[in-house]
Amino acid sequence: MKKRFKVLSVLISLTILFAGGLFAQKKLTGLDIMKKVYNRKSPKDMEATLTMTLINSNGSKRVRTIKQFIKDFGKVEKKIMFFIAPADVRNTSFMNWSYDDPKKDDDQWIYLPALKKVKRISSDSKGDYFMGSDFTYDDLGDRNPEEDNHKIIKTEKIDGLNCYVVESTPKDEDYMYSKTITWVVKDRWYGLKKKFYDEDGEYLKTLTLKKADNIKGYWIIVKVEMKNKQKNHSTIMHLTNIKIDTGIPARKFTERMMKRGL
Repeated sequence: MKKRFKVLSVLISLTILFAGGLFAQKKLTGLDIMKKVYNRKSPKDMEATLTMTLINSNGSKRVRTIKQFIKDFGKVEKKIMFFIAPADVRNTSFMNWSYDDPKKDDDQWIYLPALKKVKRISSDSKGDYFMGSDFTYDDLGDRNPEEDNHKIIKTEKIDGLNCYVVESTPKDEDYMYSKTITWVVKDRWYGLKKKFYDEDGEYLKTLTLKKADNIKGYWIIVKVEMKNKQKNHSTIMHLTNIKIDTGIPARKFTERMMKRGL
């Protein structure tokens, strides 16, 4: 009886190992890859100084300094940004709440000190460019991969990193981009480059990763550049003074705090 039990145990173990091997060999789909990007391990909260540099067609630069806070609440991730400099944008603030539910759009608000009023960003305005940059309000949110159809179009090596190249098309025909193409770094699961195409299918702009740091086991996107071909304009966003898992209080992410500022 014991011998039979031992044989059965071996057979069960082999079956589990064999099944595990088959599972491991399963090819990733485009959706699988984008889900890995979306669900990449991230801190519970993070604060940093964000420098936003706007560069026009003549090469002239405008630099804006922002204090940014992000916190993961489980089913919703909240972000708030406070403009510190220069004087013409000081005390402006922006807040974004991104939900895990793909059927629920991001909630976004902006506070303009001249009006002394918090304004909710409507869905019709999410294609507008944020504070003169090359990022739309929608770009500042966190798009759920279930909102698009994805397919792997090739693999490619960039700067020594192996990437999946994934084409994503929106399920909503009225979405501002007709498609995007993302170069995703294998095993690290962050985007190295992303091309955006406008509603007419014309190439619009490219987001390029300039720097990513591994901080306490988390891959943090530190510096990116968005180049808008149609506007001949670009924006560089650079994070410094990064602090993670410091226990940012929930009360930081409110309309009251937007008005109050830092």
